[in-house]
Amino acid sequence: MPEQLSLLLPVWAGDQPDFLTEAFRSSVDDQTRRPDEVVIVRDGPVPAALEERIAKLAVTSPVPVEVVALERNVGLGPALDAGLAACRYAVVARMDADDISLPHRFAVQMPIIEGGADIVGSGLLEFGEHPDDVVGTRTPPTEPRDIRTRARFAVPFNHPTVVYRRALVRSVGGYTDFPLMEDYLLWAKMIVAGAQVANLEEPLVKYRVGAGAYARRGGLRQLRVEVALQWRFRSMGFTTGGQFARNLLVRGGYRLVPERVRRIAYRNVIATYRS
Repeated sequence: MPEQLSLLLPVWAGDQPDFLTEAFRSSVDDQTRRPDEVVIVRDGPVPAALEERIAKLAVTSPVPVEVVALERNVGLGPALDAGLAACRYAVVARMDADDISLPHRFAVQMPIIEGGADIVGSGLLEFGEHPDDVVGTRTPPTEPRDIRTRARFAVPFNHPTVVYRRALVRSVGGYTDFPLMEDYLLWAKMIVAGAQVANLEEPLVKYRVGAGAYARRGGLRQLRVEVALQWRFRSMGFTTGGQFARNLLVRGGYRLVPERVRRIAYRNVIATYRS
């Protein structure tokens, strides 16, 4: 039976009004199967122009919009947890405020959820200055066994593309606060809990590659988060001792290499790209 869908879209002060409009319209107005509601999480105060754009999108939307306004910036993980608490429907789709959904995204993903999957992601197209400036295709593993295997070393889903069951996400504790890796921790917890996983090779989202994307993935702060994450995986029984050691060496080392090397390593080792 068809199920209803909540779209979860976080916004913070660094987002651009025009990019937000593109993200919203592509994920709502332009969809051949629209979500049944949108939950926008305003993660702390935002500039007046962005506040006005959020309000305009809410009143002109073809589906109901709820704005969850957080008093202070809490970060992506906690903001998404606040949004999940506000979602009314059992199935939730993620969207970022600067990406673009292809028009058939939910028409393709929802039948897979309705067929029994707990989470389904897809490939994505990375773009630069404009949506037609495609600079890469990130293709996830598609077989459930391959998804679970990949998850022991690298993120198995492209976060901006996922649709999942809200109850399972909340039952494992939600996102929590692991900057740049809150999604990875969530996928691990869901897999440990027995989630039925699925991915589509087809790109269903266009992902904006902003300046500083690779710089943010490195440094001592991210190394500390990486080490904490790997300890968490080991304590959960998600990884073996050998996998734990490998991840500390490879993923930990990735945090400390120069940015130009990190870019190459990400595209060839950490993520999966296809030309």
